Amino acid sequence: MFTTMEQCTDFIFKLKAVDHKRAPLVMMREVLAHLDNPQDKIKAIHIAGSNGKGSTVNALRKMFEGAGYKVGAFTSPHLERVNERMTINGVQIPDAQFLQYMNAVARIIETHYNGDYPSFFEVITLIMFLYLAAAQVDFALIETGLGGRLDATNVITPLVSIITTISLEHTAFLGDTYAKVAFEKAGIIKEGVPVIVGVKNEEALAIIREVASERHAECFILGEDFTSTTPQQLEGMQQFDYEKADIKMQEIALKMAGAHQVANASLAVTAMLVLQEKGHVRIAESSIRTALQTAQWAGRFEQVAQNIVLDGAHNSEGTAALIQTLKDVYPNRKYNFIYAALSDKDHVNSVALMDKVANSIAFTQISLPNAMPAEQLAALSQHPKKVYSSDWLGVIDAEIQGKEVDDILVITGSLYFIAEARKSLLEVVR
Repeated sequence: MFTTMEQCTDFIFKLKAVDHKRAPLVMMREVLAHLDNPQDKIKAIHIAGSNGKGSTVNALRKMFEGAGYKVGAFTSPHLERVNERMTINGVQIPDAQFLQYMNAVARIIETHYNGDYPSFFEVITLIMFLYLAAAQVDFALIETGLGGRLDATNVITPLVSIITTISLEHTAFLGDTYAKVAFEKAGIIKEGVPVIVGVKNEEALAIIREVASERHAECFILGEDFTSTTPQQLEGMQQFDYEKADIKMQEIALKMAGAHQVANASLAVTAMLVLQEKGHVRIAESSIRTALQTAQWAGRFEQVAQNIVLDGAHNSEGTAALIQTLKDVYPNRKYNFIYAALSDKDHVNSVALMDKVANSIAFTQISLPNAMPAEQLAALSQHPKKVYSSDWLGVIDAEIQGKEVDDILVITGSLYFIAEARKSLLEVVR
Protein backbone atom coordinates (compact mmCIF):
# COMPACT_ATOMS: atom_id res chain seq x y z
CA MET A 1 0.00 0.00 0.00
CA PHE A 2 1.09 3.59 -0.64
CA THR A 3 2.00 5.67 2.41
CA THR A 4 3.46 8.87 0.89
CA MET A 5 2.56 11.02 -2.11
CA GLU A 6 6.12 10.76 -3.41
CA GLN A 7 5.93 6.97 -3.39
CA CYS A 8 2.49 7.08 -4.97
CA THR A 9 3.27 9.56 -7.74
CA ASP A 10 6.59 7.87 -8.57
CA PHE A 11 4.52 4.74 -9.22
CA ILE A 12 1.55 6.14 -11.12
CA PHE A 13 3.59 8.44 -13.38
CA LYS A 14 5.27 5.32 -14.81
CA LEU A 15 1.96 3.74 -15.84
CA LYS A 16 1.46 3.93 -19.61
CA ALA A 17 -1.57 3.09 -21.72
CA VAL A 18 0.59 1.27 -24.29
CA ASP A 19 1.58 -1.31 -21.68
CA HIS A 20 -2.00 -2.57 -21.41
CA LYS A 21 -3.81 -4.16 -24.34
CA ARG A 22 -7.30 -4.47 -22.87
CA ALA A 23 -10.39 -3.37 -24.75
CA PRO A 24 -11.06 0.33 -24.06
CA LEU A 25 -13.23 1.15 -21.01
CA VAL A 26 -13.82 -2.51 -20.10
CA MET A 27 -11.45 -2.46 -17.14
CA MET A 28 -12.66 1.01 -16.09
CA ARG A 29 -16.22 -0.27 -15.83
CA GLU A 30 -15.16 -3.46 -14.05
CA VAL A 31 -13.09 -1.63 -11.43
CA LEU A 32 -15.82 0.98 -10.93
CA ALA A 33 -18.30 -1.83 -10.31
CA HIS A 34 -15.96 -3.20 -7.60
CA LEU A 35 -15.93 0.32 -6.12
CA ASP A 36 -19.75 0.50 -6.08
CA ASN A 37 -19.96 2.72 -9.18
CA PRO A 38 -19.11 6.15 -7.71
CA GLN A 39 -19.46 7.74 -11.18
CA ASP A 40 -23.22 7.12 -11.01
CA LYS A 41 -23.51 9.11 -7.77
CA ILE A 42 -22.47 12.48 -9.20
CA LYS A 43 -24.25 14.99 -11.43
CA ALA A 44 -21.72 15.65 -14.15
CA ILE A 45 -21.03 18.07 -16.96
CA HIS A 46 -18.71 16.38 -19.50
CA ILE A 47 -16.28 18.51 -21.54
CA ALA A 48 -14.28 17.40 -24.59
CA GLY A 49 -12.39 19.35 -27.26
CA SER A 50 -8.95 20.11 -28.65
CA ASN A 51 -8.61 23.53 -27.00
CA GLY A 52 -10.50 25.49 -24.37
CA LYS A 53 -11.59 22.66 -22.05
CA GLY A 54 -9.77 24.00 -18.99
CA SER A 55 -10.91 27.59 -19.48
CA THR A 56 -14.51 26.48 -19.99
CA VAL A 57 -14.37 24.29 -16.89
CA ASN A 58 -12.90 27.13 -14.86
CA ALA A 59 -15.61 29.59 -15.96
CA LEU A 60 -18.30 27.05 -15.07
CA ARG A 61 -16.67 26.35 -11.70
CA LYS A 62 -16.73 30.02 -10.78
CA MET A 63 -20.39 30.27 -11.83
CA PHE A 64 -21.41 27.28 -9.72
CA GLU A 65 -19.45 28.59 -6.74
CA GLY A 66 -21.00 32.03 -7.10
CA ALA A 67 -24.46 30.47 -7.08
CA GLY A 68 -23.65 28.67 -3.83
CA TYR A 69 -23.05 25.15 -5.14
CA LYS A 70 -20.37 22.67 -4.10
CA VAL A 71 -18.62 21.87 -7.37
CA GLY A 72 -15.94 19.35 -8.17
CA ALA A 73 -13.65 19.61 -11.19
CA PHE A 74 -11.38 17.18 -13.00
CA THR A 75 -8.85 18.78 -15.35
CA SER A 76 -5.52 17.98 -17.01
CA PRO A 77 -2.65 18.27 -17.20
CA HIS A 78 -1.40 19.53 -13.85
CA LEU A 79 1.19 22.29 -13.66
CA GLU A 80 2.92 21.47 -10.37
CA ARG A 81 1.17 18.67 -8.42
CA VAL A 82 -1.11 15.85 -9.54
CA ASN A 83 -3.59 17.01 -6.84
CA GLU A 84 -4.43 20.01 -9.07
CA ARG A 85 -6.33 17.68 -11.38
CA MET A 86 -9.17 17.14 -8.91
CA THR A 87 -10.61 20.01 -6.89
CA ILE A 88 -13.71 20.94 -4.92
CA ASN A 89 -14.58 24.65 -5.05
CA GLY A 90 -11.06 25.25 -6.33
CA VAL A 91 -9.33 23.41 -3.45
CA GLN A 92 -7.08 20.50 -4.43
CA ILE A 93 -7.65 16.98 -3.10
CA PRO A 94 -5.63 16.57 0.14
CA ASP A 95 -2.73 14.12 0.05
CA ALA A 96 -4.36 11.88 2.68
CA GLN A 97 -7.49 11.41 0.60
CA PHE A 98 -5.55 10.91 -2.62
CA LEU A 99 -3.63 8.10 -0.92
CA GLN A 100 -6.80 6.65 0.63
CA TYR A 101 -8.53 6.36 -2.75
CA MET A 102 -5.36 5.23 -4.54
CA ASN A 103 -5.04 2.39 -2.06
CA ALA A 104 -8.69 1.45 -2.60
CA VAL A 105 -7.99 1.21 -6.33
CA ALA A 106 -4.71 -0.64 -5.73
CA ARG A 107 -6.42 -3.32 -3.61
CA ILE A 108 -8.78 -4.12 -6.47
CA ILE A 109 -6.01 -4.19 -9.09
CA GLU A 110 -3.83 -6.42 -6.92
CA THR A 111 -6.71 -8.74 -6.00
CA HIS A 112 -8.54 -9.05 -9.32
CA TYR A 113 -5.93 -8.19 -11.96
CA ASN A 114 -2.71 -9.64 -10.47
CA GLY A 115 -1.26 -6.14 -10.09
CA ASP A 116 -1.57 -5.36 -13.81
CA TYR A 117 -2.43 -1.67 -13.52
CA PRO A 118 -4.23 0.36 -16.18
CA SER A 119 -2.80 3.67 -17.43
CA PHE A 120 -1.95 6.72 -15.31
CA PHE A 121 -4.99 8.60 -16.57
CA GLU A 122 -7.34 5.69 -15.86
CA VAL A 123 -6.00 5.39 -12.31
CA ILE A 124 -6.45 9.07 -11.48
CA THR A 125 -9.90 9.05 -13.11
CA LEU A 126 -10.88 6.25 -10.71
CA ILE A 127 -9.49 8.24 -7.77
CA MET A 128 -11.43 11.32 -8.93
CA PHE A 129 -14.75 9.46 -9.10
CA LEU A 130 -14.25 8.09 -5.59
CA TYR A 131 -13.28 11.50 -4.22
CA LEU A 132 -16.11 13.52 -5.74
CA ALA A 133 -18.74 10.91 -4.93
CA ALA A 134 -17.62 10.63 -1.29
CA ALA A 135 -17.61 14.44 -0.97
CA GLN A 136 -21.19 14.53 -2.30
CA VAL A 137 -20.52 17.45 -4.60
CA ASP A 138 -23.58 19.11 -6.10
CA PHE A 139 -22.03 19.02 -9.57
CA ALA A 140 -18.85 17.64 -11.16
CA LEU A 141 -17.11 19.22 -14.16
CA ILE A 142 -15.27 16.40 -15.88
CA GLU A 143 -12.77 17.07 -18.64
CA THR A 144 -11.73 14.31 -21.03
CA GLY A 145 -8.07 13.43 -21.25
CA LEU A 146 -7.74 12.34 -24.89
CA GLY A 147 -10.53 12.22 -27.44
CA GLY A 148 -13.85 11.28 -25.92
CA ARG A 149 -15.37 8.06 -27.25
CA LEU A 150 -12.74 5.81 -25.66
CA ASP A 151 -11.64 8.23 -22.94
CA ALA A 152 -11.49 6.88 -19.38
CA THR A 153 -14.02 9.52 -18.28
CA ASN A 154 -16.61 8.33 -20.79
CA VAL A 155 -18.38 6.08 -18.30
CA ILE A 156 -20.76 8.79 -17.12
CA THR A 157 -24.17 9.97 -18.26
CA PRO A 158 -23.90 13.73 -17.74
CA LEU A 159 -26.57 16.39 -17.45
CA VAL A 160 -24.94 18.31 -20.30
CA SER A 161 -22.03 17.64 -22.67
CA ILE A 162 -19.75 20.33 -24.13
CA ILE A 163 -17.46 20.05 -27.17
CA THR A 164 -15.24 23.14 -27.34
CA THR A 165 -13.16 22.97 -30.53
CA ILE A 166 -11.76 20.43 -32.98
CA SER A 167 -8.15 20.49 -34.20
CA LEU A 168 -5.93 17.92 -35.85
CA GLU A 169 -4.09 16.58 -32.80
CA HIS A 170 -3.06 13.18 -31.45
CA THR A 171 -3.68 11.98 -35.00
CA ALA A 172 -2.12 8.56 -34.30
CA PHE A 173 -4.94 7.93 -31.82
CA LEU A 174 -7.81 10.11 -33.04
CA GLY A 175 -7.42 10.05 -36.82
CA ASP A 176 -5.92 12.35 -39.43
CA THR A 177 -9.01 14.27 -40.59
CA TYR A 178 -11.37 16.71 -38.87
CA ALA A 179 -14.21 14.22 -39.39
CA LYS A 180 -12.32 11.41 -37.64
CA VAL A 181 -11.28 13.60 -34.70
CA ALA A 182 -14.85 14.95 -34.42
CA PHE A 183 -16.22 11.40 -34.35
CA GLU A 184 -13.98 10.60 -31.37
CA LYS A 185 -14.88 13.81 -29.51
CA ALA A 186 -18.58 13.32 -30.27
CA GLY A 187 -18.35 10.02 -28.47
CA ILE A 188 -19.23 11.85 -25.25
CA ILE A 189 -22.70 12.70 -26.61
CA LYS A 190 -25.27 10.56 -24.78
CA GLU A 191 -28.84 9.62 -25.59
CA GLY A 192 -31.13 12.57 -24.87
CA VAL A 193 -28.40 14.65 -23.18
CA PRO A 194 -28.04 18.26 -24.50
CA VAL A 195 -24.70 19.12 -26.10
CA ILE A 196 -23.16 22.61 -26.33
CA VAL A 197 -20.79 23.03 -29.28
CA GLY A 198 -18.12 25.65 -30.03
CA VAL A 199 -16.71 23.87 -33.10
CA LYS A 200 -16.41 25.98 -36.27
CA ASN A 201 -14.92 23.55 -38.79
CA GLU A 202 -17.77 22.45 -41.07
CA GLU A 203 -16.43 18.95 -41.64
CA ALA A 204 -16.26 18.39 -37.88
CA LEU A 205 -19.61 20.07 -37.25
CA ALA A 206 -21.35 17.77 -39.73
CA ILE A 207 -20.22 14.72 -37.74
CA ILE A 208 -21.26 16.24 -34.42
CA ARG A 209 -24.71 17.13 -35.79
CA GLU A 210 -25.11 13.59 -37.12
CA VAL A 211 -24.15 11.93 -33.83
CA ALA A 212 -26.36 14.33 -31.83
CA SER A 213 -29.29 13.58 -34.13
CA GLU A 214 -28.79 9.80 -33.86
CA ARG A 215 -28.76 10.10 -30.06
CA HIS A 216 -31.70 12.50 -29.87
CA ALA A 217 -29.44 15.03 -28.13
CA GLU A 218 -30.49 18.67 -28.35
CA CYS A 219 -27.59 20.52 -30.00
CA PHE A 220 -26.69 24.16 -29.25
CA ILE A 221 -24.08 25.51 -31.67
CA LEU A 222 -22.08 28.71 -31.20
CA GLY A 223 -22.92 31.17 -33.96
CA GLU A 224 -26.27 29.53 -34.65
CA ASP A 225 -28.22 28.81 -31.47
CA PHE A 226 -26.32 31.32 -29.34
CA THR A 227 -23.96 34.14 -30.27
CA SER A 228 -21.28 36.38 -28.84
CA THR A 229 -19.95 39.63 -30.27
CA THR A 230 -16.36 40.47 -31.15
CA PRO A 231 -14.78 41.54 -27.86
CA GLN A 232 -13.80 45.08 -27.03
CA GLN A 233 -10.39 45.28 -25.35
CA LEU A 234 -10.36 47.27 -22.09
CA GLU A 235 -7.71 47.86 -19.42
CA GLY A 236 -6.87 44.37 -18.10
CA MET A 237 -10.24 43.09 -19.32
CA GLN A 238 -12.35 42.51 -22.43
CA GLN A 239 -16.07 42.96 -22.94
CA PHE A 240 -18.65 41.20 -25.11
CA ASP A 241 -22.40 40.77 -25.63
CA TYR A 242 -24.14 37.37 -25.47
CA GLU A 243 -27.46 36.24 -26.89
CA LYS A 244 -29.46 33.00 -26.80
CA ALA A 245 -33.11 33.04 -27.94
CA ASP A 246 -34.78 35.76 -25.86
CA ILE A 247 -31.89 36.00 -23.39
CA LYS A 248 -29.55 38.95 -23.96
CA MET A 249 -26.59 39.87 -21.76
CA GLN A 250 -24.72 43.02 -22.73
CA GLU A 251 -21.24 44.26 -21.86
CA ILE A 252 -20.11 41.11 -20.05
CA ALA A 253 -16.66 41.74 -18.56
CA LEU A 254 -14.20 38.87 -19.11
CA LYS A 255 -10.87 38.70 -17.32
CA MET A 256 -9.29 36.11 -19.61
CA ALA A 257 -7.77 37.60 -22.77
CA GLY A 258 -8.45 36.66 -26.37
CA ALA A 259 -11.43 36.20 -28.68
CA HIS A 260 -11.17 32.42 -28.15
CA GLN A 261 -11.85 33.00 -24.44
CA VAL A 262 -15.08 34.79 -25.36
CA ALA A 263 -16.08 31.59 -27.18
CA ASN A 264 -15.18 29.48 -24.12
CA ALA A 265 -17.10 31.84 -21.84
CA SER A 266 -20.12 31.67 -24.15
CA LEU A 267 -20.08 27.87 -24.00
CA ALA A 268 -20.04 28.06 -20.19
CA VAL A 269 -22.90 30.60 -20.11
CA THR A 270 -24.96 28.45 -22.48
CA ALA A 271 -24.36 25.31 -20.41
CA MET A 272 -25.56 27.10 -17.27
CA LEU A 273 -28.64 28.44 -19.04
CA VAL A 274 -29.51 24.99 -20.40
CA LEU A 275 -29.02 23.46 -16.94
CA GLN A 276 -31.34 26.13 -15.55
CA GLU A 277 -33.93 25.54 -18.29
CA LYS A 278 -33.89 21.81 -17.44
CA GLY A 279 -34.41 22.57 -13.75
CA HIS A 280 -30.99 21.39 -12.53
CA VAL A 281 -29.69 24.74 -11.23
CA ARG A 282 -30.81 28.17 -10.15
CA ILE A 283 -28.40 30.94 -11.04
CA ALA A 284 -28.73 34.71 -11.25
CA GLU A 285 -27.24 36.73 -14.12
CA SER A 286 -25.12 38.54 -11.52
CA SER A 287 -23.42 35.23 -10.58
CA ILE A 288 -22.59 34.56 -14.24
CA ARG A 289 -21.18 38.06 -14.69
CA THR A 290 -19.09 37.98 -11.51
CA ALA A 291 -17.66 34.57 -12.42
CA LEU A 292 -16.47 35.69 -15.84
CA GLN A 293 -15.04 38.91 -14.45
CA THR A 294 -12.83 36.98 -12.02
CA ALA A 295 -12.11 33.57 -13.62
CA GLN A 296 -8.54 33.01 -14.76
CA TRP A 297 -6.60 29.88 -15.70
CA ALA A 298 -2.90 29.29 -15.10
CA GLY A 299 -0.81 28.84 -18.24
CA ARG A 300 -3.43 30.36 -20.56
CA PHE A 301 -2.16 33.77 -21.70
CA GLU A 302 -0.84 34.16 -18.17
CA GLN A 303 1.28 37.26 -17.62
CA VAL A 304 3.77 36.02 -15.03
CA ALA A 305 6.07 39.03 -15.05
CA GLN A 306 6.55 42.31 -16.87
CA ASN A 307 6.13 41.56 -20.59
CA ILE A 308 6.44 37.78 -20.15
CA VAL A 309 3.48 35.66 -21.26
CA LEU A 310 2.94 31.92 -20.74
CA ASP A 311 0.47 30.16 -23.00
CA GLY A 312 -0.11 26.44 -23.55
CA ALA A 313 -0.84 26.77 -27.27
CA HIS A 314 -0.14 23.12 -28.04
CA ASN A 315 -1.58 22.91 -31.57
CA SER A 316 -2.01 25.20 -34.58
CA GLU A 317 -5.49 26.33 -33.55
CA GLY A 318 -4.12 27.34 -30.15
CA THR A 319 -1.15 29.10 -31.76
CA ALA A 320 -3.45 31.12 -34.03
CA ALA A 321 -5.54 32.16 -31.01
CA LEU A 322 -2.39 33.11 -29.08
CA ILE A 323 -1.10 35.29 -31.91
CA GLN A 324 -4.42 37.07 -32.30
CA THR A 325 -4.53 37.70 -28.54
CA LEU A 326 -1.00 39.11 -28.61
CA LYS A 327 -2.05 41.53 -31.34
CA ASP A 328 -5.14 42.55 -29.35
CA VAL A 329 -3.46 42.96 -25.96
CA TYR A 330 0.03 44.06 -27.07
CA PRO A 331 -0.38 45.78 -30.47
CA ASN A 332 2.67 47.18 -32.23
CA ARG A 333 5.14 45.30 -30.02
CA LYS A 334 7.90 42.82 -30.90
CA TYR A 335 7.19 39.19 -29.98
CA ASN A 336 10.06 36.88 -29.04
CA PHE A 337 8.89 33.26 -28.88
CA ILE A 338 10.24 30.29 -26.94
CA TYR A 339 8.70 27.02 -28.15
CA ALA A 340 8.90 23.43 -26.89
CA ALA A 341 6.42 20.69 -27.66
CA LEU A 342 5.68 16.98 -27.80
CA SER A 343 6.15 14.94 -30.95
CA ASP A 344 2.45 14.14 -31.56
CA LYS A 345 1.38 17.63 -32.62
CA ASP A 346 1.02 19.64 -35.83
CA HIS A 347 4.24 21.66 -35.49
CA VAL A 348 4.59 22.61 -39.15
CA ASN A 349 1.57 24.90 -39.07
CA SER A 350 2.25 26.21 -35.55
CA VAL A 351 5.83 27.15 -36.42
CA ALA A 352 4.75 28.75 -39.72
CA LEU A 353 2.25 30.92 -37.85
CA MET A 354 4.91 32.08 -35.39
CA ASP A 355 7.41 32.70 -38.21
CA LYS A 356 5.05 35.32 -39.68
CA VAL A 357 4.85 37.49 -36.55
CA ALA A 358 7.97 36.73 -34.52
CA ASN A 359 10.86 39.06 -33.91
CA SER A 360 12.80 35.94 -32.93
CA ILE A 361 12.14 32.27 -32.10
CA ALA A 362 14.06 30.03 -29.72
CA PHE A 363 13.33 26.30 -29.81
CA THR A 364 13.99 24.02 -26.87
CA GLN A 365 12.82 20.76 -25.28
CA ILE A 366 11.89 19.24 -21.94
CA SER A 367 12.85 15.91 -20.39
CA LEU A 368 9.96 13.76 -21.56
CA PRO A 369 10.29 10.60 -23.68
CA ASN A 370 7.94 11.99 -26.35
CA ALA A 371 9.41 15.51 -26.42
CA MET A 372 10.25 16.80 -29.91
CA PRO A 373 14.00 17.52 -30.12
CA ALA A 374 14.76 21.24 -30.28
CA GLU A 375 16.86 20.79 -33.42
CA GLN A 376 13.96 19.12 -35.26
CA LEU A 377 11.56 21.90 -34.26
CA ALA A 378 14.04 24.55 -35.41
CA ALA A 379 14.36 22.80 -38.79
CA LEU A 380 10.67 23.56 -39.40
CA SER A 381 11.25 27.31 -39.06
CA GLN A 382 12.28 29.65 -41.85
CA HIS A 383 12.82 32.57 -39.47
CA PRO A 384 16.11 34.46 -39.90
CA LYS A 385 16.46 34.91 -36.14
CA LYS A 386 15.98 31.36 -34.85
CA VAL A 387 18.10 29.51 -32.31
CA TYR A 388 17.77 26.15 -30.60
CA SER A 389 19.09 24.38 -27.52
CA SER A 390 18.01 21.38 -25.46
CA ASP A 391 18.65 23.41 -22.28
CA TRP A 392 15.24 25.04 -21.75
CA LEU A 393 16.28 26.82 -18.55
CA GLY A 394 19.28 28.30 -20.33
CA VAL A 395 17.11 29.36 -23.26
CA ILE A 396 14.62 31.17 -21.02
CA ASP A 397 17.39 32.92 -19.11
CA ALA A 398 19.15 34.00 -22.31
CA GLU A 399 15.93 35.29 -23.86
CA ILE A 400 15.02 37.28 -20.74
CA GLN A 401 18.50 38.80 -20.59
CA GLY A 402 18.61 39.57 -24.30
CA LYS A 403 15.20 41.09 -24.94
CA GLU A 404 14.49 44.81 -25.21
CA VAL A 405 12.39 46.34 -22.41
CA ASP A 406 9.21 46.65 -24.47
CA ASP A 407 9.52 43.30 -26.27
CA ILE A 408 7.02 40.61 -25.29
CA LEU A 409 8.58 37.26 -24.40
CA VAL A 410 6.09 34.51 -25.27
CA ILE A 411 6.77 31.07 -23.77
CA THR A 412 4.50 28.58 -25.49
CA GLY A 413 3.94 25.01 -26.67
CA SER A 414 3.20 21.93 -24.62
CA LEU A 415 1.46 22.48 -21.29
CA TYR A 416 4.10 20.20 -19.77
CA PHE A 417 6.72 22.74 -20.88
CA ILE A 418 4.59 25.60 -19.61
CA ALA A 419 4.35 23.85 -16.22
CA GLU A 420 8.13 23.63 -15.89
CA ALA A 421 8.73 27.15 -17.15
CA ARG A 422 6.02 28.57 -14.91
CA LYS A 423 7.48 26.93 -11.82
CA SER A 424 10.92 28.32 -12.58
CA LEU A 425 9.70 31.84 -13.39
CA LEU A 426 7.42 32.12 -10.35
CA GLU A 427 10.27 31.14 -8.05
CA VAL A 428 12.25 34.07 -9.46
CA VAL A 429 9.28 36.46 -9.22
CA ARG A 430 8.49 35.41 -5.65
